[in-house]
Amino acid sequence: MGFDHRELFRNSIRKFINKEVIPNINGWKKEGKIPKEIYKKFGQMGYFGLAFEQKYGGSNSEIWYTVIILEEISRVNPTGFAAALASHFYLSLMHINNIANENQKQKYLVPGIKGDLIGCIAFEEPFMSFDSGNIKTTAVKNGENYVINGSKNFIANSINSDYILVPVKMDPNSKSQENKIILVERDRTGLKFIKSNKLGSHTSDMTEISFENVKVPIENLLGDQDKEFDLVGHSVYESLSMATISVGTSQFALETTLKYLKEREVFGDPLAKFQVLRHRIAKMASEIELNRQFLINLYTRFEKGDYLFKEALMAKLIATQLCDRVTLHCFQMFGGNGPIEEYPITRIWRDSKSKQIGGGTSEILCEIISKAIIDRKGFNSVKTEKKKQTSKI
Repeated sequence: MGFDHRELFRNSIRKFINKEVIPNINGWKKEGKIPKEIYKKFGQMGYFGLAFEQKYGGSNSEIWYTVIILEEISRVNPTGFAAALASHFYLSLMHINNIANENQKQKYLVPGIKGDLIGCIAFEEPFMSFDSGNIKTTAVKNGENYVINGSKNFIANSINSDYILVPVKMDPNSKSQENKIILVERDRTGLKFIKSNKLGSHTSDMTEISFENVKVPIENLLGDQDKEFDLVGHSVYESLSMATISVGTSQFALETTLKYLKEREVFGDPLAKFQVLRHRIAKMASEIELNRQFLINLYTRFEKGDYLFKEALMAKLIATQLCDRVTLHCFQMFGGNGPIEEYPITRIWRDSKSKQIGGGTSEILCEIISKAIIDRKGFNSVKTEKKKQTSKI
């Protein structure tokens, strides 16, 4: 990624964040959400449209610019800011771009790229996680509407959103694992949001959403009748984004700690002179760079269209564990100042734990990866399955 134009872009987004985000982040933390105006500012700068076609208001840029955005928003402290923005431009807009029909793209993708409409995706349920075959939320056709019943939980960015992408089971009595996505505007009657009081990531709201006879028009079904919810494809996007944010947060924690070690003196010398701390810094820097190079390799393959489900989960697994470990070591090196709220490492460390939980816990990821390696179980995306079916015809 060492081309000058990419680094110029990195400098521009960092300058923008330092001007528009950093001075206001503490106030947003107290409010528990990010104002919609900041989404519009990101949209006006073109940051939400990097991956999308120009006819929708995007710039159709290579994937590395999106990676840079993810890395740079991960440096915002509290780190819940990154989760909130990524939920909109990296997950909800990606699904609309990949599945929606042309009318839906004009209605939701175009204003989403501008930051005028904010979206989120509500996948996880109280008794279902990472298993699309057990989705309980249903959408039953009734005349010109679908009637949705069920609940979703741990939904990031849901209070801020203008619409929610909801994976649903279309036939409650069917044993089929085929599911669809229905777009639900947040002002629909029967929607209820219950906000969660979290340990950290306070700038990213998280709620449980209940659907009680929520009526939406049939045209809110994303795409056509044959467009399924692609859990594998969703997991690749989500895992790569969370791995990138985790590596970025680890790097930011390391830089923050190194600055502190050079300023803080003990026995007349800066802490940065003590060998035990210097060696710890060296090991952490090595692991961060190793993870970053692994991600660069995956994004290179991802851009070529390679199938990366297992590898994306591996990246998320090791990067989030790294982030947890690095932030804890950095927290320790702040000594008595570590638990003091005024020091940035406190929030970085506190927010890091959620990365090992959201988007699939480390334990769930290990189970799925072990099935792929040991049991040779295939996890094909909807696109992969359709290619196979086409080749048989």
